[in-house]
Amino acid sequence: MAGSKQASRPITAQDLYAFQLLTDIRLSPDGRQVVYGVQRVDRKTEKKYANLWMAPTDGSGERQFTQGDQTDAMPRWSPDGKNIAFLSSRKEGESTQVYVISMEGGEARRLTDVKGEISNLAWSPDGKTLLLEFTQKDKDVIDRETDEQKKKLGVVARHYTRLFYRADGQGWLGHERTHLWVVDVAKGRMKQLTYGSVYDEFNASWSPDGKSIVFCSNRSDEPDLTPDLVDIYVIRAAGGDMRLIKTSPGAKGMPAFSPDGSQISYIGPRDPNEWWQNVELWVVPADGKGTARSLTRPYDISLTCSTLNDVGGGLQMPPVWSADGKVIYFQISEHGRTKLMAISVADGTLYTVIDEPGSVGTFTTDARQERMAYFFGTMTDPGQVRVRDMDTGNVQQLTHLNQALLSQIDLGKVEEVWFKARDGHDLQGWIMTPPGFHPGKKYPSILEIHGGPQDQYGDLFMHEFYYLAAAGYVVYFSNPRGGTGYGEEHAKAIWGRWGTVDYDDLMDWADFVEKKSYIDRKRMGVTGGSYGGYMTNWIIGHTHRFTAAVTQRSVSNFISMWGTSDVNWVFQFPCGNKSPQESIEVLWDRSPVKYLGNATTPTMVIHSEMDFRCAIEQGQQVFTALKVNRVPSEFVVFPEEPHGLSRTGRTDRRIERLNSIRRWMDTYLKPVATSPVEGGKTTKASK
Repeated sequence: MAGSKQASRPITAQDLYAFQLLTDIRLSPDGRQVVYGVQRVDRKTEKKYANLWMAPTDGSGERQFTQGDQTDAMPRWSPDGKNIAFLSSRKEGESTQVYVISMEGGEARRLTDVKGEISNLAWSPDGKTLLLEFTQKDKDVIDRETDEQKKKLGVVARHYTRLFYRADGQGWLGHERTHLWVVDVAKGRMKQLTYGSVYDEFNASWSPDGKSIVFCSNRSDEPDLTPDLVDIYVIRAAGGDMRLIKTSPGAKGMPAFSPDGSQISYIGPRDPNEWWQNVELWVVPADGKGTARSLTRPYDISLTCSTLNDVGGGLQMPPVWSADGKVIYFQISEHGRTKLMAISVADGTLYTVIDEPGSVGTFTTDARQERMAYFFGTMTDPGQVRVRDMDTGNVQQLTHLNQALLSQIDLGKVEEVWFKARDGHDLQGWIMTPPGFHPGKKYPSILEIHGGPQDQYGDLFMHEFYYLAAAGYVVYFSNPRGGTGYGEEHAKAIWGRWGTVDYDDLMDWADFVEKKSYIDRKRMGVTGGSYGGYMTNWIIGHTHRFTAAVTQRSVSNFISMWGTSDVNWVFQFPCGNKSPQESIEVLWDRSPVKYLGNATTPTMVIHSEMDFRCAIEQGQQVFTALKVNRVPSEFVVFPEEPHGLSRTGRTDRRIERLNSIRRWMDTYLKPVATSPVEGGKTTKASK
């Protein structure tokens, strides 16, 4: 067990190479087997691979199911439980294809030969067809890849007329859109069901009788100008015209038919363009003749899976109907946890299914809903497969990923606390102390600020925090207003006014921690990424209390952010929903770069070259402003990496990022060694 007496060493940056991470979990229809993906890193090549594993639900052991240096992902059981369909890239440079393998093992049969990206697959109820969400490659890309001379010369030019033309982690987008296709499992024949040069379809699923498919799509005249006007449609599995299911305007996702096919559930806020609103659970008659109603609105909860970590976590799942159609299961993020809840469709009675320190990710049930298999991660365990008896509530852990590794490591301790903001608002935070912590010593500290801001810190494993604590720092983190997990008013508090009450909450948190007897108030650091980088920039422009700062993949200038992010112009929503042409003063007032003339805190700026969410110019402006004002600064740039470097980047670059943060903090927060407190005074000694 992590932190046990046998633990002999602190965690290291290099341990990132050793972690094995769960990528998906699916329970067989008979409830006897769980198939799941496990990702690993090849240290020599820096490549990440994933294979499928199998674990009986009786707990008799785990076994590797597929072999090889490739990425096997998205396993899906056939309805009869005899086969598993999955995605795999078996050849270097080839598009991911659909494979089918017997659950007894053997050689997987390749089902497709496509050029493009498959983003989802689902078996039809009769097991004869697979539904795909597929984006073809552009014809000129295919031509270039098959012509060695064109391939060598590369892209000549890119032409766009749409607003959303690139995506973080994907790069420059092609012109083909994501459409629905079906594949005959026996013969491999593919048929396209939906079309459109400006429309995408997503979150598709089958009707219980297999005759229809429900999906989401934005079919407005200019989808890129009205990104939240998503609707729900139903189309015959054989193809043909699609039918609109009438709902109120707004973002929507994850539609699913009830077991009798009479209703459709989906998730979404009640209004468009209001990101602070709860994601609610809705039901609407499938015949389109009734009105959609929200089941969860009375409870001020949000259907999200937003608890953050940096070593892989469970996915948000579509709400799951009970077999009798009376109850729907779903995840919510609340108070630092991701919980599993259920609600009565008839009267809206809310039930708690799983609520313990940790976070529920991917969850699936067997055909009779006697068992549930699910991802469960905690603050001291990156994640395991668990199985739950739905009648008794008994839970058994089926996997033991990373247990041998963690048994060697002393993670230190984490204390959860609640404290009052200056206006009396209740806030939650956590204080992580180093291995070998002695309350009589004075320690340097690092305030970590989460991104989003519609996310939360909490009960999931954060390697970065443990790594910094292992270096001798008290690491503390909280959920200031603006994030999820504490109701709508908590999330709405900074809508249109970043850098106000969220700043106050963070300073109140720093005040709370600073009063601890073991905190050296002269050696306090701060760091954060994305929105956390925004707040780091804001902090160094508004206070000199921190001795060192590291701002990562940050937002610094809302004016230049407008139109340069992959989410493009919609970044105006959290700033009053006005463009620079309409309200440049508001955007400028909320921009940290405006205040960096006041900064004196030595600051490292970390950014990735291929960050399309917060373009690198955001970090460049911070670094330039600091250098011009003669503030000690360093600019660390990671080539090829996207916004999510800290979670999904190449492992050697993730390690370099961690080492850079530690080096910067050590430089300014550890000028001298500190001896234990004696007689109420701190004695400092030279290194």
